[in-house]
Amino acid sequence: MKAVQLTAHGSPGQFRLADIPDPSPAHDEVVVAVRACGLNRLDLWAEAGELPVPVALPRTLGSEISGTVAALGEDVDEWHTGDRVAVQSNLFCGTCEFCERGEESICLNGQLLGVQRDGGFAEKVVVPARSLMALPEGVDFESSAALTLAGSTAMHMITDRAEVRRGDWVLVIAGASGVGSAAIQIARELGARVIATASTAAKREFCRPLGAEFVVDSSAENWPAEVRRLTGKRGVDVVVEHVGGDTLEKVFGCLARGGTVVTCGATAGREVTLNLWPIFVKQQRLIGSYGRNRADLRATLEWAAEGKLKPVIDRVLPLAQTTEGFRLLRERAVLGKIVITP
Repeated sequence: MKAVQLTAHGSPGQFRLADIPDPSPAHDEVVVAVRACGLNRLDLWAEAGELPVPVALPRTLGSEISGTVAALGEDVDEWHTGDRVAVQSNLFCGTCEFCERGEESICLNGQLLGVQRDGGFAEKVVVPARSLMALPEGVDFESSAALTLAGSTAMHMITDRAEVRRGDWVLVIAGASGVGSAAIQIARELGARVIATASTAAKREFCRPLGAEFVVDSSAENWPAEVRRLTGKRGVDVVVEHVGGDTLEKVFGCLARGGTVVTCGATAGREVTLNLWPIFVKQQRLIGSYGRNRADLRATLEWAAEGKLKPVIDRVLPLAQTTEGFRLLRERAVLGKIVITP
């Protein structure tokens, strides 16, 4: 089969389009014929070697996979060849204390598909059978690949880690991103009033049809003041944050009393400085969010099937143009998601 392999870390890294042996399923594994795979910020971190876990090279990246079941390992009886499936990217053991209570996102033995084992920028991928989820009718492969990681990350943040109530003000950071574009739609569907941030005029226009009532220019020096002005100086109830660095520091200037910041990323930096006084005096919360649980992925696909959550796809590229997708995402020249179709 053909696969795009990362052979050396860097920004950009070195890739090769290679012919490699087809994967074989072990016990309780399946081979999925990849029909589409989303490109994510996670792939850029793996490319650059900036993840806190080692990435053995050569490695086939790509974690947001949809396709059809191509082969079954021993003792796999819940799936059949030809089944249309999505793959949960945060692989989980299914037996630890957290998995047993449905919190696969914090599995004690978790692995990242496309990081610690080969992923979906290939014609086929082998994964644990427990990581599969059936694609609902009406959800095509490209839509699934645009939603199963980014969309379910947003679903986990907004419906599991934090609570959004009807009438709440919700601030979505980087609304034109994969997580941001899904978060706008989910918050709006829950009845919230949504403010998004975006750094260019094109990205700001992009956010409005998704459900953002207001869009703030994040390149402005004091954009948090604009957020407070829009809310009558009250501030927002929930911030969906996935950038880190000084952005995380700034969002507390947008937060209402009793408000919550839920964060899942650190693209702009992992170390921040916070003034604790207003956090405890105003009884604010900072909540971490990582990956997704099975319930979040199921909800994401069900919402997509019902038309409540729509994929936002910037472009679809063939496998041979995977490195072009990396370049576009690295240069922030993307509105929504890039999807690779082997």
